[in-house]
This record gives sequence, structure tokens and C-alpha cells, in this order.
Amino acid sequence: MYCTAFCPYCVRAEMLLKSKGVDFDKIFIDEMPDGFMKLYKLTGRRTVPQIFIGDRHVGGFDDLAALESRGELEPLLMTISQEHG
Repeated sequence: MYCTAFCPYCVRAEMLLKSKGVDFDKIFIDEMPDGFMKLYKLTGRRTVPQIFIGDRHVGGFDDLAALESRGELEPLLMTISQEHG
């Protein structure tokens, strides 16, 4: 998950992922030279968080929450854990 040190949506995304038992890395783009530019080149977005599940770019917190509300987050997480397990 690409994030910044002070981002309420990053905290919400972290809480949702932790509630699903997901281990993840946080990459603080505000601590990187040209971090926001690198994030934009990678995702086409300038906002945080930007979340990847495996190699799939999920998007930001709203996108993650939408996956959860549609019942699609857990199956996606299961697929990734099977690929890497």
C-alpha cells in the first residue's frame, strides 16, 4: 500500500486490510524523492492510499471499500494467497 504518514484514508484502508488478516507493506511516498511523481507514473493517480493486491492495482480506499461491500474483497485475497502460498 502506497501511503503518506498523515492520511486518514490510509488508516482506514489499513484497518480494513488488517480486519481481513492481511499482511502488507506500507510504502511512504512522502519520504521518497519524487514519491508522488513515481506513484503517478505507476498508477495514473496522485492520491493515497494506492493499494495493490498481488500485482493487481485495486485503487484507493474507496475502491477497496467498494470491493468489500460487493463481497469481492475476500475472494480476491483468497486468490492471491493461493497464488503465493
